[in-house]
Amino acid sequence: MVGAASTRKFKIGQLVSYVPGLLGVATRGIYTVTRLLPPRDAEFQYRIKSIDEPYERVVQESQLTHE
Repeated sequence: MVGAASTRKFKIGQLVSYVPGLLGVATRGIYTVTRLLPPRDAEFQYRIKSIDEPYERVVQESQLTHE
C-alpha cells in the first residue's frame, strides 16, 4: 500500500468516521485527525481525537472513512 505513488486519504484537522476492528474497544464515531504517523505494516497511520474522550487514538487508514 505505501509506496512512491501512494498518498494519504486524510489530512490533519479533517473529520473522519472511525470503525474499530473486531476486537476494538473503542466506540464508532466522529474523530478529528490530529497527526499523521509513519506507516506500519505497509499502511498509513493516524492519531485521532474524539470530543467525547480525553485521549487520542492511533489507528490505521483502513479503519477510517470520510465524514
